[in-house]
Amino acid sequence: MAENLTLKIERMTYGTDAIAHDTNGKTIFVSGAVVGDTVEARITASNKTFSKAQATKILKTGPYHRDAACSTTELASGCPWAQISYEQQLIAKRTNVVDSLVRIGHFDPFYVEDLVDVCNSPSYEWEYRNKLELGFERTAGRARLGVRAFNTNELIKLEQTMLLPKPLSKLPKSISGALSYLSNSHNLSFMRIGIRASKRTKDVEVALWTEPGPFPRAQAARVLNDAAKLTSVVRVMSKGPTKARKIAGVERLSGKGYWTEKIGNETMYISAPSFFQVNTKGAERLVELVLEGLKPQAHDVAMDLYSGAGTFTLPLARVCSFVYAVESYGPAVKDLHRNIEKAKLDNIDAAGGDAARKFPEDEADIIVVDPPRAGLAPEVVDLLGKQPARAIAYVSCDPATLARDLARFAADGNFKPVRITPVDLFPQTFHVETVTILSRVKNKA
Repeated sequence: MAENLTLKIERMTYGTDAIAHDTNGKTIFVSGAVVGDTVEARITASNKTFSKAQATKILKTGPYHRDAACSTTELASGCPWAQISYEQQLIAKRTNVVDSLVRIGHFDPFYVEDLVDVCNSPSYEWEYRNKLELGFERTAGRARLGVRAFNTNELIKLEQTMLLPKPLSKLPKSISGALSYLSNSHNLSFMRIGIRASKRTKDVEVALWTEPGPFPRAQAARVLNDAAKLTSVVRVMSKGPTKARKIAGVERLSGKGYWTEKIGNETMYISAPSFFQVNTKGAERLVELVLEGLKPQAHDVAMDLYSGAGTFTLPLARVCSFVYAVESYGPAVKDLHRNIEKAKLDNIDAAGGDAARKFPEDEADIIVVDPPRAGLAPEVVDLLGKQPARAIAYVSCDPATLARDLARFAADGNFKPVRITPVDLFPQTFHVETVTILSRVKNKA
């Protein structure tokens, strides 16, 4: 029999749930509530250490609860924190970083409080994204496109978005309509559809992710260009097991065949499979924090591991004498070489491969690491610890793996964090980016 409780919501998790405690002090993860609220909640699952609950009624709205500005579709998918005041979102994100460092990294709470800066907010809280992804499925033989709900993975139709710049807010609806028609006409399936839109360069690209095989290329290009003003339409073909799919090829269906974005003084050329930060102003702030923390000099040799298409590589090369860049993902390596060539820089050695296996043999003065969500491999932490560099900038998209890796650096004893800055690249969500500056430990015994 389901148990109902009255709970006071204490804080948000790194996720869509909030945290409360029952009268016995047991932790309750509550869905559908905002920090500061008092709610009636129904227990949905329980074990010895914690329970899960669904808020069924808000008994008293807290001071941080607001009406969501976005649609219910976006509240369920791209904006799960939209009912929390933006100021409180920033506080909650910093709190989650601190909590991970204490709980996972086992750092002293007082030390961490001094170490972690306030959460930076470099962009507007709406209209900040340069990318959206649409999912695809067939229901009763008919094509459906939309966005995935955070908690259920249900596909929901998206009529309009407040996350893209306002002139492009109805772009997902236009693209969905065009592709539904195309799919139903040719019995086509898509893995997903990527939309990239730059407010700065005016580039708008649609990428169709499919299995290899026959495809109505000309008609797809025509239908999509009739639906929206696009600068590029591409087809990305991938194959293999779901968790280990590989790119089999990229076809240009119309336009440039790539997407461009301006970040700082650089113009980046990005292919559809390559990663690029979804918040351009946020990405610029990351670059600023890295450069401020590393203080690159004209004589410095720099390393940029997990370099992607060169977001940090290019600005480092403008200042330093030489930069070693390492990236494992094939499409990003190609983009990196193209961006180096377009920037007319000849002081970069760009290598494709795993960061541990392709770790530069030279010694570096400053180092940037920007790994994927899984963080640094233990052998990479070991290799970094042997470097004579004066500082490392660690850019992270996951507080948990950051905490784990900083604990490894602490155990190694060669580098210690001197500043951690959370950056809000994803307003209205729980996600947070961080830039950690690690300094070499001097006079190590």
